Amino acid sequence: MVLGALALAGATTSTAAADVPVAGNAWAWPTLKSWLEGAPVPADTAGKVVVHWFCKPKVEACKDDLARIFNMRESTTTVYVIAYINGTARDAKKLDPVRGEVGAGAVAYGAPVKKLVKALGFAAVPVSIVVDTEGKVALVTTTGDLDQLDARDAKIAELVKGITEFTTTQQGPTAPVKTGDKFPVSVEVKLASWLAWNNMVPEVFLTTVPPDVTCDAKMKRGGDVTIDGKFLRASFLCSSTVKGAYELRAALRFGYDAPNKATGVGEDNVSWKFVVKP
Repeated sequence: MVLGALALAGATTSTAAADVPVAGNAWAWPTLKSWLEGAPVPADTAGKVVVHWFCKPKVEACKDDLARIFNMRESTTTVYVIAYINGTARDAKKLDPVRGEVGAGAVAYGAPVKKLVKALGFAAVPVSIVVDTEGKVALVTTTGDLDQLDARDAKIAELVKGITEFTTTQQGPTAPVKTGDKFPVSVEVKLASWLAWNNMVPEVFLTTVPPDVTCDAKMKRGGDVTIDGKFLRASFLCSSTVKGAYELRAALRFGYDAPNKATGVGEDNVSWKFVVKP
């Protein structure tokens, strides 16, 4: 889960000390208590690119960038916008990129935002702080310069494209194996940091086994599949008494939960190619 969101949810003071965001570093999000329709919800930010957007009324660049931010948020469910409007509640409503959409973001306004902008040293607006799914600052733009805004939008698109719930890797023989010798083939799934395994029984099933290849099982399920932190692992021990080039294939299935209580089913396919020689 994105750690910064936790601080926002538990805000009890008007403005907490805010560190200047630095690309590549985690950023301790500021805590505020003046929000149009409620503070950001930590569970809603998990697995999303978070854009902290600073603006104020009567700035043409803010009005122009509002359209960009709104359209960007509308086009994907994996961008969460937290807007900080240096003005009144009425001003915030006019520059609101969230428009009350549940799970899409939050809008702060008033004196706490004014103090925050001053503390962060932002001399001009719009300002955007782009935070990736691991809670690290990916990019900071500090003006309405079109080149900067284009670079920001491209970076957000890149981060969104790279979001994945899990990654799968497999390992098998890298050199020829001798006939009759047993060798392992294994698969590993790494779950995204914001997800957790659920009680769905994981399974890895060998879907293709050549006639001349024998393995210790056709399926590894439940206790035969190891879950360690964010990793799921399974392996098979195989052999062949006939020389040749072979390929094994397997299908994987497992379940996971998101912080907002949504559940998902992960499915993937892997294969191992190997050569058997006398």
